[in-house]
Amino acid sequence: MNWQDQFFIYCERGLNPAFWAEPLNAISNVAFFAAALLAFLQYRRVATRTSTELLLIGLVALISIGSFLFHTTATRWAVIADTAPIGIFMLAYSVYAVRRFLALRWPIATAFALLYFVIVAGLSSIPCPVDLLPNTLAAGRGCINGSGSYLPALLALILLSAALVVERHPARITIIAATATFTASIILRTLDIEVCAATEIAGRRIGIWHLLNAATLYLLLLSALRNGRPVAQGAATSHKTP
Repeated sequence: MNWQDQFFIYCERGLNPAFWAEPLNAISNVAFFAAALLAFLQYRRVATRTSTELLLIGLVALISIGSFLFHTTATRWAVIADTAPIGIFMLAYSVYAVRRFLALRWPIATAFALLYFVIVAGLSSIPCPVDLLPNTLAAGRGCINGSGSYLPALLALILLSAALVVERHPARITIIAATATFTASIILRTLDIEVCAATEIAGRRIGIWHLLNAATLYLLLLSALRNGRPVAQGAATSHKTP
């Protein structure tokens, strides 16, 4: 396996191997860093902050760095730098949410994490219709352009949103907004190659899904800072409003 092998999976890069072949995808990683920075500034003002929220903020900062490396080098090693922080954040936030928002105990949170891994593994083995996205297939990409790895996180957000609505938890509005934003991001990422020709502006093909991802992460961090608190300080039912 050659760690320098390149991957051409986005409209903006096309088949160009150059470092700055994806300038907008690369520069837009500033949005991830901005999300982490804004969240950190708010973290410093929160009276009941914990190291867990700081860890989540740090992971978003790492996502910014890893994503920049991938959208500039597009190499096999950069794929790991890009996807590892994202995967860790998805799992960490899922466990954080069921513990802090829903006040579920550690055995249930652990089982939830294991189920997450099972779903990720299961999705990777599901066959796709060969004519689902013909342009993407012709470009040598998977049927949904690799977006399958994001679907477990989307499912987790949908389930969390439903649970928070039932509980009438104050975090529900922000989490629902994050879920809607992430849904739009996945759709646009999946269709990136399909709509490539229609996204050309001033000779440069662009995609806005990257910015939507950053917005999703910021909303999740904002929800944690505003509404997350240790289970010992109150059960989930205490969040209910009349």
